[in-house]
Amino acid sequence: MGEDLPGHHADRIQAAIASDAAAKSALVASWRRSSNLHRLDPADCSPARYLTEPELGQARQRIEPLIRAAQSSLDRLYLAVGGVGCCVLLADRDGVPVERRGAPVDDETFHSWGLWTGSVWNEGSQGTNGIGTCLVEQRALTIHRDQHFHTRNTGLSCTTAPIYDHQGDLVAALDVSSCRADLTEAFANLISVAVIDAARRIEAENFKIAFPKARILLAPVADKGSGALIAIDADDLVVGATRSARLALGLTQQCLDKPMPARDLLGWAENRPEVLAEAERGVLQRALARADGNVSAAAQALGISRATLHRKLNRLDVHRPH
Repeated sequence: MGEDLPGHHADRIQAAIASDAAAKSALVASWRRSSNLHRLDPADCSPARYLTEPELGQARQRIEPLIRAAQSSLDRLYLAVGGVGCCVLLADRDGVPVERRGAPVDDETFHSWGLWTGSVWNEGSQGTNGIGTCLVEQRALTIHRDQHFHTRNTGLSCTTAPIYDHQGDLVAALDVSSCRADLTEAFANLISVAVIDAARRIEAENFKIAFPKARILLAPVADKGSGALIAIDADDLVVGATRSARLALGLTQQCLDKPMPARDLLGWAENRPEVLAEAERGVLQRALARADGNVSAAAQALGISRATLHRKLNRLDVHRPH
């Protein structure tokens, strides 16, 4: 009976592709891409393709800041899922894992499945699978066992979420994979929650690294866990936004390329009218605080004369700190 399983899986795939199910099922649409677009055979049992060491090094270098930003989240995710026989993979935009977490006792097994750094898991190479299909469809998903296109991958369960960079572009995928036969779909759904949460944390950390001098605020959106963040500079101008924030607030890159007051974007202007005097008073107070109350030093820092600063202090009723 075991000898018939590969043929049975391939026949089921081909039958689904030949039907009209692709119009209703994202999974069958992926199977159809695998067969018709990438010319793959579901019965093909060739091992996973690997990059050379220099190629893997180049792939890592291309997203090195993201890899650094991901370290603590990868560790935390592995602590949550490693004990049940799962490994954690961070793959680049091309579907190549560049970072991995796994138990040493499982290394030989995972390596034989191709769940290792440097293997190629895009749809063009592996057909329907967690990493490759996630990158094509740009959404979190689980490809559970016989949902995979290739028969050789039907022992795997893979849950993957996309990762977007500070400019809202898709750059990576975070995956938790298991080859345990007793991993149920229900448990895979629990893993999905952890993977999506970890992906959002990686995006947030990477966003903070990209805007080290900015204030990072949570955008006023309904879903507080969506990772909708904006970066605001010292002049209260919006200089960056995560993909979630861009989608929620209707922001394009063209919007962010032009100076945009945070108050206008976030609706603060409606409830708290901007008064130039208030803004100027704040600037003077900060300059005095930094100069420890020394008017001459504060004036020099502001690029104005001591007499001009005195006039402004009197007009705005700003008192020097004692």
